[in-house]
Amino acid sequence: MRVLVIGGGQNSEHEVSLASAAGVAEALRSVGHEVRTATISPQGVWDAASEGSPAESLAAAVPLLGWADVVFPAVHGVLGEDGALAALCALAGVAVVGSDLRAGAIGMDKHATKLVAEAAGLRTAQGFVVPASCIGDVEFEGPVVVKPVSAGSSYGVSLVREEGELLGALRAAAALDDRILVEEVVRGREIDVAVIREAGGVRWAAPPLEIHAAGLFDTAMKYDGSARFTVPAQLTGGEAASLTRAALAMFDALGCAGVARVDFFLTEDGPVLNEVNTVPGLTPASQVPRMFAAADVSYPELTDRLVRAALASAAR
Repeated sequence: MRVLVIGGGQNSEHEVSLASAAGVAEALRSVGHEVRTATISPQGVWDAASEGSPAESLAAAVPLLGWADVVFPAVHGVLGEDGALAALCALAGVAVVGSDLRAGAIGMDKHATKLVAEAAGLRTAQGFVVPASCIGDVEFEGPVVVKPVSAGSSYGVSLVREEGELLGALRAAAALDDRILVEEVVRGREIDVAVIREAGGVRWAAPPLEIHAAGLFDTAMKYDGSARFTVPAQLTGGEAASLTRAALAMFDALGCAGVARVDFFLTEDGPVLNEVNTVPGLTPASQVPRMFAAADVSYPELTDRLVRAALASAAR
């Protein structure tokens, strides 16, 4: 098939998205697809017309959408993962890998995701949202995690242990979003579950992965090679079943498609949802390909399945 892979993006996850897009494009070529790529600069300019404005460059890129049988957006974060590219593809009438506008927008908003999770009967960390204009009014009442409501790759996320750290953490989050989420610290093992919806509509979860981090699993640890993962995670049958049920329930509640990574804290009282990534990292070394490799699904096969699922969904 003809597949257009889009990478880059106009947000803090630009470099990560470039890596995901490069890996996806190479994998799809290795299994026989005809692949073209498009890159969006941090300023929002598409490389189809790199000297023009964002609008002019997008107009130059539109013929690529017409050429493609399927678009594979590998843009993490805002103006990508949040449903913006899915909406563009929907308007163009072209099949797109992954979740639609609605699921992407809700999944990108950590506060909205918590509301959906709670309605689905899943536990989440207690917390509250504060506007960036009001960060000076937040009082320290114990250790908390501070994060932008809509950002990824742990950018702007801080673990605040002391009162003197709070304002700096709030300012770091406010630099990325005008809404900030302040949450209680949840003590538990960090477990990720990847869920895929196949071309036939069946969705299933790969073996869970455990993240081993001393303290906060932050941006630096995610990309400097120091993170340690165990996959499959060492879980009891009951723990694995409860995590899988929760991941599938969240995937369904958001209306996800393609693949999503559902992140949990596994506590003594069971899973607590952390967040959902509707466009998770997709380099060969990322968590999602590691989980599917544990289910005997190779990286090229995973990307191929996602393309075929998108085409099948568009045909229905």
